[in-house]
Amino acid sequence: MSSSIVIALPKLEDAKKIRAILERHGFSVASVCNNASNALVAVSQVDGGLLICSARLTDMNYVEMREYLPPGFELLILASERVLSEIPSSFLTLKMPMRASDLINTVDMVLSQLDRRRRKEKKKPKARTWKEQNYISNAKMLLMQRNHLSEEEAYRYIQKCSMDSGTNMVETAQMVLMLLYDEV
Repeated sequence: MSSSIVIALPKLEDAKKIRAILERHGFSVASVCNNASNALVAVSQVDGGLLICSARLTDMNYVEMREYLPPGFELLILASERVLSEIPSSFLTLKMPMRASDLINTVDMVLSQLDRRRRKEKKKPKARTWKEQNYISNAKMLLMQRNHLSEEEAYRYIQKCSMDSGTNMVETAQMVLMLLYDEV
């Protein structure tokens, strides 16, 4: 998996124990620290992943931590049952003390969700530039004027021609413009 794991707990020994458990199960831990500022520095140096931390670190609490996390990062809070009862359900939590299997399953689930989300984002088509959008708009306008089509019909015409010819809509709009201007 391409996601990174950062662990931030007040006791560095506890963070190292969690790192050892995760690494034993095939996860890669990018950084281990005992305060929020170091965790945020570590998080900013990787593309995305999971920050495992306690509800309260020496310099920040879990609400502030989530606020400062960059996009592509999830927060997993480890805390006692008493502390967890005060944390809103919108936060991902794990009760301490915990079983290693609970930690492994939770981390695996979160990283899988992040990877699915990242793959889905990559599949999204890129937004058209102003220039590309302008070609399509001009071609629609010309089709509307010359062929007395509605805006939706003109758009559908360009879309269908694009699909039939195997070119993208911008190239098709450019071809429509060239053909219609050549008739003048």
